[in-house]
Amino acid sequence: MTTRTGFIRKNTLIEKLVLSKLFWFLLSAFLFSYPIIKSVNRTLPPPLPKMYKVPEYSLTNSFNKPFGSKDLKGRLYIAGFMFTSCPTTCPALMEKMDLIQKRVRGLGQKIAIVTFSVDPEVDTPQVLHKYARKRKANPFVWTFLTGRKEDLRSVIIDGFKVPMGEREPMVGNLNGEEVTLMDIAHSEKFVLVDWNGYVREYYSTDKNGINKMMIDVGLLVNSSEKR
Repeated sequence: MTTRTGFIRKNTLIEKLVLSKLFWFLLSAFLFSYPIIKSVNRTLPPPLPKMYKVPEYSLTNSFNKPFGSKDLKGRLYIAGFMFTSCPTTCPALMEKMDLIQKRVRGLGQKIAIVTFSVDPEVDTPQVLHKYARKRKANPFVWTFLTGRKEDLRSVIIDGFKVPMGEREPMVGNLNGEEVTLMDIAHSEKFVLVDWNGYVREYYSTDKNGINKMMIDVGLLVNSSEKR
């Protein structure tokens, strides 16, 4: 470069690079290939263990039809536990399940949500049907189950290995007045079950637990295990 004084200034290294077509070609190639290289070299977490297989079961859904493990064959499913008159944890659990339903809707029939009532005496199919409609549950994805008490206890306690208590009085506060409510002890965890009925993991229902579950669902859906 020539100045008014006649002095010729050489381009700096940066100026030479900016003016070089090879530099821009190499930069473009790097920016394009870096995400691909990074994804190829990413270390995936180890496969989820198969803890144990849930024995076959058949209960009754909210349409008063038989529904059980055979209907879930070939699909991942997330199991949860509640009862419609629950005065404590269930409302918050169901709100989280509402969000999970939205997050899995892109997976179609690859996944299901199954909610087991621990209060079959109250939660008849008709009660569950009304409750499901209130929650805007997609019947092709989210199923609510009830049945005989002994059958539910067998599935929940022996199959999923989580607690199911009896109806017990609990003193609470309603609109500023002390009242006695009926509560039933049950698990607050979500359970991920694979296509063949194997429990793969239990998850807490806080934000981190649900996010981890969603990651594991994605990994299982895209894994070669089922193939």
